[in-house]
Amino acid sequence: MSTVKLEVHLSSEELLKAVEQLSQPDLEQFVSQVIALQAQRKASNLPQVEAELLLKINQGIPSNTQNFYDELIAKRDAETLTKEEHIELLNLSGEIEQLQAKRIEYLSELARLRGISLTALMENLGIQTQMYV
Repeated sequence: MSTVKLEVHLSSEELLKAVEQLSQPDLEQFVSQVIALQAQRKASNLPQVEAELLLKINQGIPSNTQNFYDELIAKRDAETLTKEEHIELLNLSGEIEQLQAKRIEYLSELARLRGISLTALMENLGIQTQMYV
């Protein structure tokens, strides 16, 4: 697909209406890019170490990995998962858990640098905390 540069002035509401038209994969990619942009802007006003940690925290799971994982979960829930897909699901689950564990490490380090609790940091950053019982 070709792209052209076009300068348009949109309100945030108009931009949101345009974003609503994106396909799910394009929306996920757009959201990731917006989060990265937000992290970069916040990072420009922070000490270098904090900025680097925020960029790592906001990296997230690659969209193609997340999409494949979601497909495998849907197949598992529909009970149509093959043995090979089950192995792939287990491997992907492990990879995602490792990425999430690294993210928690980065969050913990940032909380330590700021002298606040991990929960307080997550609340400050707007990251939801969930308690599993």
